[in-house]
Amino acid sequence: MSKVFITDYISNPHIEKKILKNKLTNNIKDKNISILLVWHKDINKKYLDNFPNLKAILRYGVGYENIDLEQIKKRKLLFCNNPDYGADEVSDTCLSVALCFSRGIFQYNGIAKQMPLDWQENTINKIKRNSNTTVGIIGVGRIGSLLIKKLNYIGFNTIFYDPFKEEGYDKVIKSRRVENIEEIARFSDIVSVNCSLDSSNKGLINKKFISKMKKGSSLINSARGGLIENIDDFYVPIKSKKIDSIFLDVLSEEPPKKSKLIYSWINDKSLRTRIIINPHTSYYSKQSYTEMRKKISINALNLLNNKNPKNVILDARK
Repeated sequence: MSKVFITDYISNPHIEKKILKNKLTNNIKDKNISILLVWHKDINKKYLDNFPNLKAILRYGVGYENIDLEQIKKRKLLFCNNPDYGADEVSDTCLSVALCFSRGIFQYNGIAKQMPLDWQENTINKIKRNSNTTVGIIGVGRIGSLLIKKLNYIGFNTIFYDPFKEEGYDKVIKSRRVENIEEIARFSDIVSVNCSLDSSNKGLINKKFISKMKKGSSLINSARGGLIENIDDFYVPIKSKKIDSIFLDVLSEEPPKKSKLIYSWINDKSLRTRIIINPHTSYYSKQSYTEMRKKISINALNLLNNKNPKNVILDARK
């Protein structure tokens, strides 16, 4: 009987067990393993050699930098991801940060701790109405599109860049399309990065992009750490106030290694309210976490029952 094996992270697979029942195994040496459910495990040649009868690999999350697609092709496997379980949570995080940036919430919190005598009058001059603030979104898939819908409802101006979206999509999401990423940098008060990561856009946010960003603008990255070439490229622009603030939910190395930006985030009181870092948690709510595990388990069960899989990234079985 074909079996399903969870490679990492899930220590109590009660959700998966409820759906897959006796088809789930915790024995990596089980020769009947035909499907892997993957969290962060590096799926490479060495690891795949453990599974001689493997048919498919399913990723718990959206991104798949840890999956060797060439090995999947070579071994004629199926690979699927799980893209929609946390779309609301991630877009809500981006929306929340955009509001905090536009209303000065983080910085006011820092000012208030200094207990200024002119308490109520200690305002931040740069703050303007949302209707006078432009948010530029890079990538309008599920998350980017949801984010634009929410930003529009609150009253922000929105623009987007996505060369893979069909003509007319701007009318669908009621946002203005720009033709290149430099226009996002030039026109946006807040930039939100919401695209997937692949070899074509690694390091998309680099020194050139930062140099073209509006004075006093901010950046949000809740997508993938590798989309920023080097987070330290933001250090001087933030220190000089060319860039107002940066929010990072994702980093190219997690937990972060020591760098100028990370050191300032931890130690520099003047920058603590302008460098905001979360531990890769924008996807999470109790509901999204449960939905993620249910969806991947149902997809695995459908495969075992010879039903068509969902969210196919690569099918090399033929």
